[in-house]
Amino acid sequence: MSTPYDALHKIDGGAQRGSLTDAVEEALREAIVTLALEPGMMIDKIAVCERMGVSRFPVSAALARLEHAGLVEVLPQRGTRVKPIALRDIHQHLFIRSALEVETVRGVALHLAPATLDSLSSNLEQQRAAVANDQRLAFHALDLAFHEILLDAIALPRVKEIVAVSRNALDRARQILASPERLVHTLAEHERIFEAIRNGEADAAAKAMHDHLDQVVAELHRSAAKRPDLFEQ
Repeated sequence: MSTPYDALHKIDGGAQRGSLTDAVEEALREAIVTLALEPGMMIDKIAVCERMGVSRFPVSAALARLEHAGLVEVLPQRGTRVKPIALRDIHQHLFIRSALEVETVRGVALHLAPATLDSLSSNLEQQRAAVANDQRLAFHALDLAFHEILLDAIALPRVKEIVAVSRNALDRARQILASPERLVHTLAEHERIFEAIRNGEADAAAKAMHDHLDQVVAELHRSAAKRPDLFEQ
């Protein structure tokens, strides 16, 4: 019988204590971000130990790190659970992304380099193929790459770093939105951004990016209404 802990794999018990903690943290983080361990789920430390073949220490140490990262929380006299997704945090990170990426595409449209246009065009061609074949993981990677191309084009590494931090905080939310319908809508939104950039229409590009990120907020509210157990009320 399958359990949520099937997403975890046994690791080398001969490793040093620090590297064991790193391995457990990485595995638990991946399981949480991909929703194998769902928001609100209590974590059974013994089950994690048995599944991964480690003692309680690296599991406890890994969970302490994940608590600091905001992915788990300790409930007094109950234990540790996967932290529900907080819509207020999502709003803050999307606000940051919108403020920076809207101005990014405006700048790209005003000072468009042929190499950037070629990279975006190639990326969109691959996005279309991923959508046609329902390759969600591939599309997710291409989605990230699309935004990376735009950020690289303005050559402001600090801006890119700030966007990356906010984007990483949205990883779990992105998994909830990874439906075939959402992929189609995301592709269409990317196409509108690209067309505006290609035509040198800076205001239209900025609006298309703003609308794209607004749609993420709208989709999240719909998801929260359907699955309130995954979200922090």
